[in-house]
Amino acid sequence: MSDQDSNPENEQRIFTLKEAETTRREIEPILLEAMDSRRKLADADEKLSRIVSRVMVMGGILLNTQAAAELRGEHDRFAGLVRNALEAIQATGCVVKDLDTGLLDFPARIGGEEVYLCWRLGEDRIRYWHRQDEGFAGRKPIDPHDSGPGWTVQ
Repeated sequence: MSDQDSNPENEQRIFTLKEAETTRREIEPILLEAMDSRRKLADADEKLSRIVSRVMVMGGILLNTQAAAELRGEHDRFAGLVRNALEAIQATGCVVKDLDTGLLDFPARIGGEEVYLCWRLGEDRIRYWHRQDEGFAGRKPIDPHDSGPGWTVQ
């Protein structure tokens, strides 16, 4: 057995539905921050790419080095914000599946099988699950009688 196998800190957290829902509410603001920072990071990437293209075509003579340095600093700041937010989310045991759509999975067990409780930003609560070898397309309702946002899973 390796050190990692004997270290309980490295074991995957298994959530109950209640624990996953509590964690989801706690990390939703962090997820929103990560998504916003990622959009800003993509914008900074695009601006930096345009600068690089211009330098390659026209040379660096007309380059505003101060503006380029500020843009690089902005890029690095947003990259750090995304990284920190993702680390904070993952530290809870939650798995970020798609940062663009805000898709999160929470490891759980249903009927002895390891599965994911699945939630996407905009959904009022965790209402779906899927096997770990399935993705978003394989989502199934936790409660087959769940008729929508007014229905509460106990």
